[in-house]
Amino acid sequence: MKIALDAMGGDHAPKAMVEGALLALEAFDDIEILLVGQEDKVKQHLPQAHERLSIVNADEVIETDEEPVRAVRKKKDSSLVKAAKMVKDQEALACISAGNTGAYMTAGLLVTGRLKGIERPALATYFPTVHGHHCLVLDVGANVEAKASHLHQYAKMGKIYAENVMGLTNPSVALLNVGTEEAKGNELTKQTFSLLKDDNELQFIGNVEARDVPFAVADVVVCDGFSGNVLLKTAEGAGSAIFTMLKKELTASLPNKLATLVLKPSLKRIKKTMDYTEYGGAPLLGLNGGCIKAHGSSNEIAIKNAVGQARKFIKEDVLESIRSEVQKESDE
Repeated sequence: MKIALDAMGGDHAPKAMVEGALLALEAFDDIEILLVGQEDKVKQHLPQAHERLSIVNADEVIETDEEPVRAVRKKKDSSLVKAAKMVKDQEALACISAGNTGAYMTAGLLVTGRLKGIERPALATYFPTVHGHHCLVLDVGANVEAKASHLHQYAKMGKIYAENVMGLTNPSVALLNVGTEEAKGNELTKQTFSLLKDDNELQFIGNVEARDVPFAVADVVVCDGFSGNVLLKTAEGAGSAIFTMLKKELTASLPNKLATLVLKPSLKRIKKTMDYTEYGGAPLLGLNGGCIKAHGSSNEIAIKNAVGQARKFIKEDVLESIRSEVQKESDE
């Protein structure tokens, strides 16, 4: 299976992309990787040729601060756009980018296209919980404004992804809100609550507050992109702040330093659970192709895991599952 990787997107490109691709090829023997980017720069970080790795030259690069729509339309030979087009043209079964999120979303819409029947794609991400497994939250930034019908589709796509990729049976679905009562929230959440409640194919458990998401109260949490992005960034900031404070306290005195030696394995396990590099990336669900968005500061481990996520997306045929669900709904 061929996977296109935007070699020029992200804070550590192209070095991290090339090294991550090589790690992925070592881990998965059933994939081929197409590194899309400026060939001369990519080759600088490629120690030797690999039979399952190819370089697809793309002269242009979309920078992180560029306006998405304008950049995608103007820079058709950029690595990001070219990777998305390879999925559209079926030269690759999935693509990955750690570049400009808005541009990647735009390329997904304008180049790869939406699945028929899907109104808005959603960016879905794993959220760590205290129980060690993950909760899927969507949307976390693809659409800052949404309708109730969009959130209903997010719930359906999230359920399919949780079943096929996360391996969950009949996953529970919740709606992110300011309170757990049915009447809480604004018009969007009230309308969405009714749609989710009336959908017999969803195991809808009601509203959930942001503070409860890390406690695994639901397998899938649905929200608009604005709320989801705030939830995600707040969690990232809080996690970083807690570890900064812990480091300061645990090195403040000799007794603390001695205690740290005992606690070090446990602290490492906690840090690994909260580390975004372990999850690889966030799929853009609802597009007519597998598009995985990796974190902008992804290192080679994160890229390797993003490739693994794209591989599982392809193997479990998530795209066809979502397409079938939408088609079934339109036939009813």
